Amino acid sequence: MTYEELLTATALNDEQVIVMTAENRALVRNLPAVLGKRFIDTGITEQTMIGAAAGLALRNRIPVVHALAAFLTMRSFEFVRTDLGIANLPVKLSGFIPGFLSDANGPTHQAIEDISIMRGIPNVTVFAPADEDDLVKMLPQIWQSPNPAYIRINTRKTGYEHEPFELGKAEVICTGSNVTILTYGLMFEQALIAVDILKSEGFSVGLVNMRSLKPVDEEVILKTVATSNLIVTLEDHFLTGGLYTIVAEVLLKHQLTAKVLPIALNEKWFKPALLPDVLQHTGFTGKQIAERILGYQTMHLQPSVLTHAFSE
Repeated sequence: MTYEELLTATALNDEQVIVMTAENRALVRNLPAVLGKRFIDTGITEQTMIGAAAGLALRNRIPVVHALAAFLTMRSFEFVRTDLGIANLPVKLSGFIPGFLSDANGPTHQAIEDISIMRGIPNVTVFAPADEDDLVKMLPQIWQSPNPAYIRINTRKTGYEHEPFELGKAEVICTGSNVTILTYGLMFEQALIAVDILKSEGFSVGLVNMRSLKPVDEEVILKTVATSNLIVTLEDHFLTGGLYTIVAEVLLKHQLTAKVLPIALNEKWFKPALLPDVLQHTGFTGKQIAERILGYQTMHLQPSVLTHAFSE
């Protein structure tokens, strides 16, 4: 099932659902003919769209709104904060081409601080599916939640079949004692590649698809820290405010420390190009990620850890 098919079925089954867009119909091209007046295009007016969605939510509607992630989170930030967050209204924000998925676009269209700013708003929940299968498994619960939500929309197909989704819970793909990669969204694809490479080198490797970044699965983070020598946070987002920061907050809350290798964008927007070239240029291919982890292991961990890895 695709995102549009899921949204169509949901809206036809529930007249409370309103589909809105700020002239960004890529995900919902067929909805106007199906929903009629329950499809609203406000034009390139993200702030107006959020204000209108808040009004509809106050009238017992569930608006699912669409715009480019950069504009949905930054241009309309104050409206999301004031109209949705403070009022705790069930408007669902579908952010299109977040992170590296905005590959051919420049800095103005790159949403690589969206997780940070959205999770900072009280009541707003934040989610980042790994691919389209993950997306359609996550959305029904997110749409049914009474809280406002921001979703990093990802309709790429990876061929991986994900487990059923539970709000606030991560998906443990595999466990490992030497290193565990925590990731979300698009980078899940590259993490799978990196895991295979590291395993071929003799390492015991774990992988966790975080899925929900607010609320975050503290239990899986704490368990990973207790069972794995190195934690890698992997994200197509700025270092500040994303998963690395989330992990740090959880560890400090529980008065714990851990060896953590963050792989993220460090206060620098990426050079526009086709996605494979963006990943290669920024060092985010599965192969480059694995090489970086291997390098860190060699430099920072005790020889006994490396011996254990290669003897497994």
